[in-house]
Amino acid sequence: MSKVLPAIGRLGRRRALRGSAVGAVVLGLLLWWLLPLGEQPPAGTITFSTGTLRGVYQEYGVRLRTAFAKDMPGLKVRLMTSDGSQENVSRVATGKADFTIAAADAVETYELDNGPGAGRLRGVARLYDDYVQLVVARGSSIKSVSDLRGKRVAIGPPESGVRLIAERVLKAAGIDPAKDVRPAADGIDTGPGRLRQGAIDAFFWSGGLPTDGLKQLASTFAFRFVPIEADLVSKLHAEGGATRYYRATNMPESAYPGIQHGETVPTIAVSNLLMTREDMDPRLTEWVTRAVIKSRDRIGAHVHSAQLVDLRTAIYTDPLILHEGARRYYRSVKP
Repeated sequence: MSKVLPAIGRLGRRRALRGSAVGAVVLGLLLWWLLPLGEQPPAGTITFSTGTLRGVYQEYGVRLRTAFAKDMPGLKVRLMTSDGSQENVSRVATGKADFTIAAADAVETYELDNGPGAGRLRGVARLYDDYVQLVVARGSSIKSVSDLRGKRVAIGPPESGVRLIAERVLKAAGIDPAKDVRPAADGIDTGPGRLRQGAIDAFFWSGGLPTDGLKQLASTFAFRFVPIEADLVSKLHAEGGATRYYRATNMPESAYPGIQHGETVPTIAVSNLLMTREDMDPRLTEWVTRAVIKSRDRIGAHVHSAQLVDLRTAIYTDPLILHEGARRYYRSVKP
């Protein structure tokens, strides 16, 4: 027995050493997969401009920060709320923020207006579409956009994407937004409450489907959507410029089932872009792009719009050219 035990002990140690070696190899391969080319994740601090409270941009930004922390634990992400797309574009162009989400029409408008730093803007990914949602109380007499004449209408904060679209839609319907309606600057954070209180007759919102602010309103207040018909979209397209990014579509019946009761709603959609500046570190931007694509399903479990992020269409960031870091990522995963 005294001769057998040491042999067994030596055999156990050899097996343990082999097991440790295999474990080290597996861990190394895992790290190689998680950290491309053996790179350490980028670190530092970035500022991400989001949107209004209860809006999709804000919730998406919060979820992205969590995704970034998972892949880049040394990266601190500072979130800044904003009025929306117009303010977001300006912030990134002028260096007040590093990354943001904005609607394509707001980006094009900023470029056509020769906004400060417009030439520095770069695309990271096409994300999902915003849908224009014109909301009124269920018993309202407003049946079409033209019926808004003389009414109290919230058209969004001054630097929001919804303000840009709402004013264009009103003009296409022959309504001067400064004279023919009583405009209010409410967004998705205050518009639903003001409609419920009877302080406004209608409000415009442009966002991903569904938007939490409207889901919450549906639980306490009976409202409906006013259709934005295709003929208005045709009139918008005739104006040229940034209106080329609007497309006539139908809001699916599944967006707000308790409100739509199985019916679609004619409206306008416009794509959203994740964007940055030309001078942003390419390696950091590559990692950010990777994290956005990898986190789609995880974020999509909470933000429905995120489920629509698609690697095959993410590269189409018109009117922005892709940032070099984003281009590197898409090339690395090209089949």
